Amino acid sequence: MPEDELRAEIAAGVRFFGWFEDGELLGVMGIQDVQDVTLIRHAYVATRARRGGIGGKLLAHLLTLTNRPVLVGTWRAAAWAVDFYARYGFHLVTDAEKNFLLKKYWTISERQIETSVVLADARWRALRL
Repeated sequence: MPEDELRAEIAAGVRFFGWFEDGELLGVMGIQDVQDVTLIRHAYVATRARRGGIGGKLLAHLLTLTNRPVLVGTWRAAAWAVDFYARYGFHLVTDAEKNFLLKKYWTISERQIETSVVLADARWRALRL
């Protein structure tokens, strides 16, 4: 992510957390409170460090920082990302819910809305029952 984009995300309220090993940054994940939910934002793990539990540790930590319902948006084609969040109890919302949520909580283009999915945690699902 370019520095100016990173600064803009921080200015918008995204709090970034990193995972370091031997002084090297191997993973990053952000969290952002928007209205009445918390969004997981910008989850990255270095290619050589993937499948080593770093993403799960970062996500577990971020989930302890909020009592709000948590949503995650990602590309529909990113099956590995969808599978990752599903392993941690997130479920895909319907297409109608996805379209509504992406417009309400994110600032993204119509093209991104068309090609994205949203996953929700148990707290968000419990509010809908």
